Amino acid sequence: MIQQEELITMCKRGDPAAYTGLYDQHAAAVYSSILRLIEHTAEAEDILQESFVAAFQSIEKYKNNGTFRAWVRRIAINKSIDQIRKRKLRFVELEADRILEDDEEKIDEVAFEYTMDAVNEAIMALPDGYRTIFNLFAIENISHLEIAEMLGLEYTTVRTQYHRAKLKILNTLKQGGYHGR
Repeated sequence: MIQQEELITMCKRGDPAAYTGLYDQHAAAVYSSILRLIEHTAEAEDILQESFVAAFQSIEKYKNNGTFRAWVRRIAINKSIDQIRKRKLRFVELEADRILEDDEEKIDEVAFEYTMDAVNEAIMALPDGYRTIFNLFAIENISHLEIAEMLGLEYTTVRTQYHRAKLKILNTLKQGGYHGR
């Protein structure tokens, strides 16, 4: 298998096989990130293709100061957010709730009682706004501040919705009988 750095150099020279090699190495991981934000598989597949096209069209800008996967994943997340905005998904502006440390500890203690499949089902059951914020923060490791900027929300709204998403996941797990599957 050709190393990523070599494939990138080949892409910069316009080698079609290099484009295919990079796509094959990274498409599945990038698609997973998109699918966490965009429910519909056909829409997610379109965003995947658009993201790689955009990455390859601007491959000259790639500076090797991170992995290619992280770079194309960020392009894909931005395209996913754009798609969410087109749907005019409403993020409810909420008053900043005081997040109690006791709640955080309860969530952390109980979360380990469920399988990954059950947790994934609970995440997918979240309302779109909560799911988007939860996935961007918990899965994609994007800060609350950056999420707020991306979505045009207040920082406190993002933090509160993330906290409420975690509570909804926990409640779904408790009520849905997913325990121990």
